[in-house]
Amino acid sequence: MKVIKILATGDCFNCKKIYDMFDAKIKEKRLDVKLEKISDINKIIEYGVMTTPAVVIDEKVIFAGGLPTQKQIDKWLEE
Repeated sequence: MKVIKILATGDCFNCKKIYDMFDAKIKEKRLDVKLEKISDINKIIEYGVMTTPAVVIDEKVIFAGGLPTQKQIDKWLEE
């Protein structure tokens, strides 16, 4: 099972939006994916992330700072 973590320090627009984007795609495609939101700043720092929101897939940071496109999300979910 793929594990996706959204690293987001708070309730900013982008932090909420990125989680919702992944959640909607996972449900739409009926994927066996575990989606988590990590907001603990110490855990975020452990990933070496300096800007949020960030996306971690199977313990690898693949995106940080801003919002990915739907096309990027589709690609990541298909890999």
